Amino acid sequence: MSLADLAILVLAGFVGYAVISKVPNTLHTPLMSGTNAIHGIVLVGGLVLARSASGPLDQLLLVVAIAFGTINVVGGFLVTDRMLGMFKNKPSVAGTGKDGVGHE
Repeated sequence: MSLADLAILVLAGFVGYAVISKVPNTLHTPLMSGTNAIHGIVLVGGLVLARSASGPLDQLLLVVAIAFGTINVVGGFLVTDRMLGMFKNKPSVAGTGKDGVGHE
């Protein structure tokens, strides 16, 4: 890794933090869904690169990246599903009215 690569990594981290910290809470769910799609592409890229990994360090880094990417995608979809579930109507229990009290 060259000094230029390290500088790009650090600058990307700062830009990412600056962008994400400005996102309002109402946009969290749509942005998380988009991020999950991007991480899916990252996983495919990691799997493609795994074929050309030359040394044990490259292989280890790819395995760690693929594992973390997988955790992020699965966790992101679970959180998004749970958040969207909060907006679904709950089914009413048979024999109860709108107020939840049974009517005979």
